[in-house]
Amino acid sequence: MELLGGLTIEEFLRDYWQKKPLVIRQALPDYQCPVSADELAGLACEDAVESRIIIENDNGRPWQLHNGPFQPDRFESLPTTHWTLLVQGLDHWVPEIADLLEQFRFIPNWRLDDIMASYAPQGGSVGPHYDQYDVFLLQAEGRRQWTFGGHCDHTSPRVDGTPLRILSAWDGEETVTLEPGDMLYLPPGVGHHGIAENDCITLSIGFRAPTVDDVLTGFTDFLCSQTDATAHYSDPDLKPQDNPGTISGGVIDQLSAMVTEAVSDRRQLAFWFGQYATAPKSHDIVQPSDDPLLPEVLTERLAEGESLRWNEGSRFAYYPLDGETALFVDGERYVLKGVAQPLAPMLCQSSVLDSAELAHLVSDPTLAELVTALHNQGSLYFE
Repeated sequence: MELLGGLTIEEFLRDYWQKKPLVIRQALPDYQCPVSADELAGLACEDAVESRIIIENDNGRPWQLHNGPFQPDRFESLPTTHWTLLVQGLDHWVPEIADLLEQFRFIPNWRLDDIMASYAPQGGSVGPHYDQYDVFLLQAEGRRQWTFGGHCDHTSPRVDGTPLRILSAWDGEETVTLEPGDMLYLPPGVGHHGIAENDCITLSIGFRAPTVDDVLTGFTDFLCSQTDATAHYSDPDLKPQDNPGTISGGVIDQLSAMVTEAVSDRRQLAFWFGQYATAPKSHDIVQPSDDPLLPEVLTERLAEGESLRWNEGSRFAYYPLDGETALFVDGERYVLKGVAQPLAPMLCQSSVLDSAELAHLVSDPTLAELVTALHNQGSLYFE
């Protein structure tokens, strides 16, 4: 696969994914960045866009963080060099950036976080650091030198006086310079430091994974909202004990059984995780369509060959159950049964839907209503 430097997907996942870095020369040959530095600055002035500026030396203070949205004149007061503009979720706002994700469909949809753009003039950097997620760093414009290598964690020394997690005692193991179209893959916990050699834009395609805390708190909160969790511990067979302060092993056994029974429902776990993993990152991303349709209009447009595609910020996933399939779109769950089940994998396969296959499926009025609802809520739109 050209994106992986000639490695097959199986080889990359076996030898590199979550294991070690990989430098890929011309992963996307002659790549042309679809956004300019000025356009990134414009996005950073929008209320709905998450953005940050990092200044390496801000009046004597190291690695200072400034959060957007910014006023346009903010960029006129920045130093000439050694600063960086970060625009998060660029794929949510720029269709051409979202299309880049089609290159990465060998990784499950639910793992995707977003694409972040980093613009920096010469010397610009966000400092030596490590991330807790997998990331592909695609050089989109200009040149950036990367030093990387060595495992880091919460015990690694950090620079004082900054809100950022900047490593203070780290040298790295390898240094490379990336040109447009080159890409660097980094697994979680690997230290790295990128410095702009000239005006440059780097696109960070990030893939997240839930923490144990995310799973425990998220799933138990979900269970409490879905089932009757008001039943009390009971002990009708209580026996006298020598010391009233003792918590007996039988009590712990019973509590363990209560917890185990509650969390062992795989169906509910799948429902929670599908909704959690596809929930929009902010409420601004998925907005109701300005052009709501009736099902018969949608089916007619599909029959004429028009294409539906995902909202750039939408997330689609599905989970096959016993005799039914759960479809998850933007944090909502739809349980499909019988002949309706093929709709789920079809909707999740690619950001641009197969018009002919979809037209066939929505000949079922119930599925036409579902796809129309997804369109009208803003998760799908006609190209």
